[in-house]
Formats: sequence, structure tokens, C-alpha cells
Amino acid sequence: MTARWLSRLWSTATGRFGLIVVTVIAVTAIVSLFWTPFDPQSSDIGDRWLPPSWPHLLGTDDTGRDILSLIMAGARTTAFVSVGAGVVATVIGIALAALGALTTRWVRETVAVFVDILIAFPVLLIAMMISSVWGGSLWVVIWAVGIGFGVNIARVTRPELRRVQQSDFVLAARASGLTPGQSLMRHLLPNVAPVFIVQLSWSMAVAVLAEAGLSYLGFGASVVEPSWGILLADLQRYIGVHPLSVIWPGLAITITVLALNLLGDGLREATDPTLRHRAAEIHTPAVVA
Repeated sequence: MTARWLSRLWSTATGRFGLIVVTVIAVTAIVSLFWTPFDPQSSDIGDRWLPPSWPHLLGTDDTGRDILSLIMAGARTTAFVSVGAGVVATVIGIALAALGALTTRWVRETVAVFVDILIAFPVLLIAMMISSVWGGSLWVVIWAVGIGFGVNIARVTRPELRRVQQSDFVLAARASGLTPGQSLMRHLLPNVAPVFIVQLSWSMAVAVLAEAGLSYLGFGASVVEPSWGILLADLQRYIGVHPLSVIWPGLAITITVLALNLLGDGLREATDPTLRHRAAEIHTPAVVA
């Protein structure tokens, strides 16, 4: 099943681009744990604002730190936040969606009201409120984005779960003795996976933006943690003198968010049979009698 999905994902341009970029970022994050061209936190005033060259491929910043090493180290922070937020959003989204679709009427209505209330609060606002109380931290970003998109995933997937639950094959499985939990894992979740995957990719993309934005404002990563947002905040002060240096962290954030969204679209097309059939009909030439 997984090999077939990967084959379908690779056959689409969006999925191929998203998969390649996300893989490169993941590998970069892992490699940065063991090796970077220079120590990301090592400053050398004599190397301030060096232009791109062979030793420093992206140049250096105002304290002489190698920008490429900072970008590589920031990739692991981005990976940690996006994966962490995705896990939290997945757990919360599935739990709320299951409660809102498979339980009694008053529980469903209570969950629906609870989800509507939480959706009214923007994710970044929640993160800034939590940060003002508990202090800036990557865990604040993870929980804020995870909770915010978890309720959004629940709101989107709950109607789909209800629709699949009323299908004949699910009713027949329940009549044969399948428990609600078994029905959820075997029939309901696999059938709402395409919608869920797109929402999950969006939550991970927003987590990248949220971490960068909050770190830029001083609510996210601490100054001792490598972060694209902190690097962007440091370099933007010199944008009038050294504009090229600001491009690199901004480009890293943009490409990562774009790749996560395109990967989600590619995964949806690979896992949703209706989209595959529609694409096959579009590309099948008409036969003229």
C-alpha cells in the first residue's frame, strides 16, 4: 500500500516537488545534528559580512557567523516544530472528530460548540497569549499550532466521518459485531484520509510560519536556539546595506511552506480514488467513431 501511494505521489509534479524538498530539509536537519560547515554559534568579528565564497557559500552575518551553517541548524528547529505540531494536531483532531461523530447526540453537540469556540481564536494569538504567561518556547508554538489545527481538522473531518459511518459497508460491518473502535480504525479513518492529510500538511506548514513569525517577534525560540525566524530578525536590520543576506532565511521559510502544501496536495491525489479517476478521464483521449 505504501509503495503504491509513493508511486502515485511521484507521478504528480506537485507531489514530486514537495517530496524532494521535504526530504532535503529532513536530511539537512539530521545532518546538522552532527556536522555543519562552521559552528553556527561561533562568532568572528574579523569575518563580518563576508560575501558568498567557497568557504562561506552564503556569506556571513554581522557577527561573522556562517549563514549556511545557521540555515542548516535552523532546519532542525523547523523540522522539530512542524512534526511536533503535526502529531499534536493529529491526536486532537482524531479524538474530537471521533467524539463528534460516533457518540451520543448531546456529546456531539457539546464537541461542536467547543470546536467552534476554539476556532474563533487565531493560532498565532493563542501562541502569543501562552508565551506571555509561560515565556517563549518551541513547545509553546507546537501546542498552540497543534491545538489550533487539531480543532480545525476535527471540524473538517467530522462530517466526513458521519457520512462514511452511514455507508452500507460500515453498517454491515457493525451488524457483524465490529466494535466502534474497530470500525473507526478499519473503515472510517482510511476513508477520510485524503481530507485529513491535506489538513495535516497545512498544519505543518502553518507551524513553520508560526515558529518563524513568533521567533521573529521574540515569542518563539530562545536566542540560543537556531531558528530561521531569529536569523531573519537579526539580518533584516541591515537590509539596506546587505540585502542579499536577508534572502536566505526568507527563501528557506517560503520554500518549506510551499513544499509542505504541495506535498499535501500530492498525497491527497495519490490517496483519493475519486481524484485519480477524474484525472484519468481528463487525460484519456476521446475516441471518435
